[in-house]
This record gives sequence, structure tokens and C-alpha cells, in this order.
Amino acid sequence: MGIDAATGRKLIHVDPRYFRPTEVETLLGDATKARQKLGWTAEVTFPELVAEMVEADMELARRDALVAKEGYKVYSHHE
Repeated sequence: MGIDAATGRKLIHVDPRYFRPTEVETLLGDATKARQKLGWTAEVTFPELVAEMVEADMELARRDALVAKEGYKVYSHHE
């Protein structure tokens, strides 16, 4: 909710019905409509996508290991 700091008057109110959970149990996608209506095709195969995701995670792990080794606090990416 947005409050005017000077007057304390409520300026914005968000209806809680429009909140969504921060974590969703399952994320599913279907590119059928994009293929049919837009002629879209994937430029990356599923195995390539997985490899990119693993490499990105490994890069974060290498960075965090270096930061921890130098004595700095490392935050969990899964909090």
C-alpha cells in the first residue's frame, strides 16, 4: 500500500486477490500457439538449454567458492 509520508493519507491500495504466490509448484509452457500463429521456432535444442543452465549454475558456484575463499559472506541462491 502506498502512503503519503507527509499526510499519512493512503494513495494506493492493492487488492490481495491479485497477489500471487512467490513460489509456484509447477511451471509448464507450451510453444504451440507461438509456432502456429507467429511461425516461431526454437533456436536452441533442449540438451543445449540444459547445458547452458548447468554452466550458469557452475559459474555461480565457482564465483561463490572464490568469494568464500577470500573470507566474504556467500548468500544461498535457493533461499
